[in-house]
Amino acid sequence: MKTILIEGKTVEDWKKEYPLLNELIATKEVFWTNPKHELFHSGIKKTALNEKDVKDAEERLKRFAPYIAKVFPETRKSDGIIESPIVKIPSMKQQLEQIHDLHVSGEFLLKCDSHLPISGSIKARGGIYEVLKTAEQLLIEQQMLTLKDDYSIIDDEKFRNFLSKYSISVGSTGNLGLSIGIMSAKMGFSVTVHMSADAKQWKKDLLRSKGVKVIEYKEDYSKAVEEGRKQANSQPNCHFIDDENSSDLFLGYTVAASRLKKQLEDLNITVDEDHPLFVYLPCGVGGGPGGVAFGLKLIFQDHVHCFFAEPTHSPCMLLGLVTGLHDKVSVQDLGIDNLTAADGLAVGRPSRFVGQTIEPFLSGSYTVSDTEMYKLLSAMIDTENIRLEPSALASVFGPIQLFKEQEGKEYLKKHDLEGKMKNATHIMWATGGSMVPNEVMEEYYKKGLE
Repeated sequence: MKTILIEGKTVEDWKKEYPLLNELIATKEVFWTNPKHELFHSGIKKTALNEKDVKDAEERLKRFAPYIAKVFPETRKSDGIIESPIVKIPSMKQQLEQIHDLHVSGEFLLKCDSHLPISGSIKARGGIYEVLKTAEQLLIEQQMLTLKDDYSIIDDEKFRNFLSKYSISVGSTGNLGLSIGIMSAKMGFSVTVHMSADAKQWKKDLLRSKGVKVIEYKEDYSKAVEEGRKQANSQPNCHFIDDENSSDLFLGYTVAASRLKKQLEDLNITVDEDHPLFVYLPCGVGGGPGGVAFGLKLIFQDHVHCFFAEPTHSPCMLLGLVTGLHDKVSVQDLGIDNLTAADGLAVGRPSRFVGQTIEPFLSGSYTVSDTEMYKLLSAMIDTENIRLEPSALASVFGPIQLFKEQEGKEYLKKHDLEGKMKNATHIMWATGGSMVPNEVMEEYYKKGLE
C-alpha cells in the first residue's frame, strides 16, 4: 500500500511531532489552546487587514440599507441593517452545569445569527456583503450609481436587466449558498450554487424556488468549490465568491463586532481587563468565525478570548493550525471521513487566508461530537425554546470544555483570569436554524432526546 506523504512527512511522523493528532484521528472530543496566540498589538502587525477595511465594509452596508429595507420587508424594523438579537440563556446554563456536574463562572448569552433576516444564518453577513459589493462596483463603473445616491433606486427593472448580464457562482455546504443565492437572484444576477453531498435537501429546494441554479455533487465541499471556480473561469462576466480565499467575505463578517459592542452596552455588560469576554464560534472553512473573531479583537483587543468549534469528524481548521500547514493538509489525509450532521461545518480543508490571518488572535479550538450537538439542540429547545440547527450548537459546548479540560484551566491560569471569571461573559454564536422546516427540526429534536 502506498504511503501518504504530507509535505514530505508520513502521517506517523506528523503524529509523533503533534500527539494531539492521535486524538483527532480517533475522532475524540479535544480542547486545544493556541501556542501562537499573542498580545493584540504585536499580532495586528502581522495582518494585511485593518480597522479602515472594516469601516469601509460597515459604510457600504449602511449605503445599501435603504435598498435592503425596500426589497426585504422583514428588515424594515432595523432600517435595512441585517442584524440578529443577543439573548441571555440562564436556564440552558443551569441545564449544562447539571448534566456535566460542573460550575461555570460567568453569564451565558446566545448571539442569534440563527435568526438573521433574509437567509437565517451567519452567512447572511459575509455572503450578502460580497454580492452587494460586486453589484456596487458594476453599477458605479457604468455610472448607473454614485456613492451619494439613495440605493433604494436599485430596486428597478433597469438595474435588474443590467445585472442579469453578469453571473455569480459559489461552492457551498448549504448556508453560504442560501445567502448568496437569495441575494443575487433578488438583484437580478444569474446565480449558480455548487452544492456538496452533505447539503440538506430543503436548502437545495429553497434555492431553486428563488430561481437559483443548483448543481449537486456526490463529493464534499472542496469539490463543490473547485467546480464553482472552474465555472467562473470559463465564463466571461462571472464572479466566483471564494469561501476559501475571499477578503470581502471575511470583511462582511467583521462588521458584526461593532454591532455586538453596542448590544453589550445596551445590556450594561462591561468588557475590560476585569470583565473578560469569551466567544465560541462554529467553524467550517473559517471565513465566518475568522471574520467575527478578527472584528472582535480589533474592538476588545486582549479582553476578548475567541475559540473555534468543529465537529469531531471535520476538524479541518484545528488540523491546519496545529500542524501549521493550513490548506496543505485535509482531514481525509489523516483518514478522517468528514461526515457530520453539522452540514455547515463539513469541510475537509481549511482556508489558508483565514488560518494565517487569525493565527495570532485565536485563543484556541475544540471539537464536539454529533451526539453532543443533538443533545444540546434538544436541551436548547426545552430550556430556552430556541431552535437551532446542529452545527450552531457546537458553540454551546465551549464553556464546558474550557472549565472541564486541563488545557482550559491552564489557559485561564496563564492569562491571570481565574479570579475574574465571576465577571466573565460567555457568548455562544448560534450560526443557523431559523430557516429549518418544522418537520426537519422535529426530527433533530427527537434525535437529541434519544
